[in-house]
Amino acid sequence: MSDYGSTPPPPPPPGSGDGGYGGGYAPPPPAGGMGGPVDHPKGMTVLVLGILSLVCCSPLGIVAFIMGNNALKEIDAQPGRYGNRQIVQIGRILGIIGMVFLVLSILWVLFFGGLAVLSGDTSSM
Repeated sequence: MSDYGSTPPPPPPPGSGDGGYGGGYAPPPPAGGMGGPVDHPKGMTVLVLGILSLVCCSPLGIVAFIMGNNALKEIDAQPGRYGNRQIVQIGRILGIIGMVFLVLSILWVLFFGGLAVLSGDTSSM
């Protein structure tokens, strides 16, 4: 037997208790509601600080690394609450790279500063 050509059943009445969703199913959560994970509030800050540590100011890498570690601990403590773990990890990694650049630049200055002292001109005018 086929139901082709027959009329569909009518919708449930408005006061039936299931909100018009038959079979005891709940309605889908509203968009932007408490249904899904939200972005960690420091996620974009960590990413921006990590990028800035590479572009213009290497000491910001230290801040990005510390903030990234703290944000990752908060995300790991409540895994279903926050959804931007990958953004925080990228910012933290960029902070690590920025710290490496900072150390290399300090070593560079010390090396050439030491060479300038060692090869200084001792003749007086």
